Amino acid sequence: MRIQWTILIIIFMNCLYAEDQKKDIELLHHSIQLQGNKYFEKETLYDILNVETNSFFAFWKDDIARINDKLIPTIKDTLVSFYDSEGFYKAKFEIEKNKTTVNIKIRENIPVKINKIEILSDFPINQLVTLKKSHIFKAKEFVEIKSNIAKALLNEGYCSYALDAKAYVDLKRDSVDVKFVLKKGELCTFGETTIKGLKTIDKNIVSSRILAKKGKRYDPKKIKESYAKVFDLDAFDSIVLSTDRKFYNEVPVDLQLVELEKPYHYEIGAGYDTFVGARVHGMISKRNFLGNAQKITLRTSLSQREQLITLDYFKPVLFTLFDYGIDFGTNLGYSNLEYIGFREKKSFIKSYLESQEGRLNLKAGLALENIDISRVDNFKNNQGLVQAVKEGNFLLFYPFVNAVYDARDSKLNPKYGYYLSAYIEYGLPYSDSASAYVKTLLEGRVIHTFGDLTLASVGKYGVVDIRANDMPESKLLFAGGSFFNRAYGFREIGVIGSSTVDSIEGGLSMLNLSFEADYPIWGDLYGAIFSDNTMLTDKSYDFTGDYIHSAGVGVRYMTPIGPFKVDVGWNINDTAQYGISFQIGQSF
Repeated sequence: MRIQWTILIIIFMNCLYAEDQKKDIELLHHSIQLQGNKYFEKETLYDILNVETNSFFAFWKDDIARINDKLIPTIKDTLVSFYDSEGFYKAKFEIEKNKTTVNIKIRENIPVKINKIEILSDFPINQLVTLKKSHIFKAKEFVEIKSNIAKALLNEGYCSYALDAKAYVDLKRDSVDVKFVLKKGELCTFGETTIKGLKTIDKNIVSSRILAKKGKRYDPKKIKESYAKVFDLDAFDSIVLSTDRKFYNEVPVDLQLVELEKPYHYEIGAGYDTFVGARVHGMISKRNFLGNAQKITLRTSLSQREQLITLDYFKPVLFTLFDYGIDFGTNLGYSNLEYIGFREKKSFIKSYLESQEGRLNLKAGLALENIDISRVDNFKNNQGLVQAVKEGNFLLFYPFVNAVYDARDSKLNPKYGYYLSAYIEYGLPYSDSASAYVKTLLEGRVIHTFGDLTLASVGKYGVVDIRANDMPESKLLFAGGSFFNRAYGFREIGVIGSSTVDSIEGGLSMLNLSFEADYPIWGDLYGAIFSDNTMLTDKSYDFTGDYIHSAGVGVRYMTPIGPFKVDVGWNINDTAQYGISFQIGQSF
């Protein structure tokens, strides 16, 4: 009984508080009424006046628009500024205020329209000038055109241009004449790079990350990419990259750095992975380890299906070859991972050399892996072993090469561009019992946006060519998951027998082709449709097998670190087979 009285008291107090809040709002606000607006919607004018309206979700409340009393004196100036920017220079406003309401009467009158457009330029800007004769002249669009012209010139290396853009308004005739006069000047180049603030890091390490090299054509993208690469060294508290100075047509690069005061970085967390399930993870890293932007990192992860621990070391610019900085890295670790049908226990060490110049990244190295494979009865629907899994211990020693050419406009959420990658590893026949093989993986992505619609296509090719002895099952080819066929979980698809049947056995040849279309629904929320098509066969270089075709829908919510994605895919020939995947970042 006491509990019931407590609940009633809480509800009563909340009602009193809500009523007091409502009274406070009414004391500090006036309701607002608009009349006479024809060209612009009421909601648009509410937005520029900072008028408060009920949320879409508060549908039970009275739909009363209110304005803060402090903003009432600014109403006329705000409306005049807005209507001027939209070409309505003769708009008139009458504002009447009583104790509770502000009434605004608007006479929009005749807008100013474009009479003539004149372009005198030695650089192609016609497509950038989006103004049209007889259309309403909008100052915002005019300013945006000037900005786009400046960006286009800088992107082509012209930093010494002379742009004279004017709009001659005739209010008697309600018309405007627009004139653009442009001289592009000479091509600009980057000058010397000045680096300040270094204490324990050599200049050549930072210089290796600067793409804005002396003598190269000026390009704002190179400046942006240079900043990102210096940031990726993870050795600085502050990075200021400036190209404000200019001598004739040469632009020096000034870099001011502050090295890390607290080099240790810790992470601990818990999450959920669609493959391994719930997991906890931790990480500790020493940045700028022993100076020169070296880094050492210890990672661990624990879940029901996986236990993992790794130790990573990275040294930028181990040496220089043909003026290219060559980085060095090594990974040492142990993992115990349960796949569908088998478990893989693996200890490994990988060492590599890496170089990145512009969009091209090259990595080559050596790896030693000790892999133990054992069978596990963890099949869906209590199915038995569909195909044999070779149990045993495998000691693999192989060199590998990975090349990536990334021409996308963004790694987190690309709208344009393409991406190419190639990976090859060669299992060395160091003994009569060693696994000898060649594994090749190729991938290509193409992305293009038409207005708000983004279209993407991703193609993947894989072949394992076994030269001698057996290979561990985990080294074979599987499909499924957010980067493959989204009607299935990660690596759930083995060798395909038909459009609805696959086994747990890894394949030796693989093709996968995906198509996706993304379109904005509301604000930062996007909708998507996609199709994934996969073939996996049990013979090397055999691409005559059946495909599993899937289709699905998804939503993407845009965040600062990329889109948060939820996809649901179905096998179109067996809709009982479906998958749900979560991911941060695009699959293309």
